[in-house]
Order: sequence, then C-alpha cells, then structure tokens
Amino acid sequence: MFDSDDFDTDGTIVFRDLITLALAGFVACIVVLLPHINPAKAKLRTESAEPPGNVVIEIRWPDSLDADVDLWVQGPGDVPVGYSNKSGRLFNLLRDDLGHRSDLSGLNYEVAYSRGIVAGEYVVNLHLYRDQSGSLPIPVTVVASVKPSAGESTRQLLATTIALEREGEERTAFRFRLDAHGNLVPGSVHDLPIALRARRPQ
Repeated sequence: MFDSDDFDTDGTIVFRDLITLALAGFVACIVVLLPHINPAKAKLRTESAEPPGNVVIEIRWPDSLDADVDLWVQGPGDVPVGYSNKSGRLFNLLRDDLGHRSDLSGLNYEVAYSRGIVAGEYVVNLHLYRDQSGSLPIPVTVVASVKPSAGESTRQLLATTIALEREGEERTAFRFRLDAHGNLVPGSVHDLPIALRARRPQ
C-alpha cells in the first residue's frame, strides 16, 4: 500500500515539472517570435535615425608626434566649433585629440561633422595648441567630404596639408561654399585667413 505522504510528494514533483516545462515552452515561443514583432516600424526607425546629409571635416598628423592640434570649423550662420565649444547648430566636434595624453588609440586624429547641409560658406582652421614632440613644423592633413543624403556615398571635396610651425599658431586650411545639395560652388575655394578661436562663444 502507498503511504499518503509518499503520494503527496510524487504529486508535487509532477506538478513542479509540468509548470517548469510550460514556462520553458513559453520562453522559447517569445524568443522565436521576438524578431518578427513589427519589423516595418523597426526598419523605419533605423532609417529615420540616419542623418539626411552631412559635411565631414577630418584632420590627421603623424601618430609618432606628441602634439595637440585642434580642428576648428564654422558652417554658414553658425558659431565656431572646436575643443572649447564642441557643438553649434550645424557642426559637432566628435573627437578632440590631445596628442599622446590620455590616448589609448595611438592615432592623432580629429573629426567634426554637420547635421545636414546648409548652403553657404564653410571655414576650416587648424590650431597648434601644444607641441611636446620638438619636431616642428607639424604636417597636418585636412580632408573635407560630403554625404548629400542617406542613400548616397560619401565623396571627398577637398584635401590639403598644412605645416604648423609654432605653438599657438592658427591657420586657415580652406574656405569653401556649398549649395543646398552639397555641391562645391565653382571658384569658391580659398584660404584667406580668418580667426575662429578668438570668435568662439564665451
């Protein structure tokens, strides 16, 4: 004969196993269905997050040199953007490189990008903030690129190399005009000096 205590224990084990299996089946169904829940809205959200167009300004100097070169940019009707003012209405400075200070990447590189394209003049300046390398002049490569819309690839507009010869020196790499579609306006490129650091917001 079965003892009533043994019967209660067996019933509890069966009930517990049944609940565990039901819960595991429910979790498996959720995991399988999760990627298929409203994929159209997920795709739309991803596409709308990509900016409609942008202007990218990059500078690069030799990685072996412990020098802090600063990128300063200004878009049409905007404030100058650089290390002490990292964003304006149009531009953002994404990377402020300090040379070898607090830099695990080993790259001497700064980049700024715009949120969209505004017709008008763009100014790109370089400033040698600090030089610990003792290897003046510092050669800095400057590249301006544009991505007119989300479906188009980025294309290079301008490139030059500037030699910075002393600490505190600020040089205009180039000034240029774009139309509303991100096309370079013919005859608009020049390097007439204009200071951006001195005009930064207080």
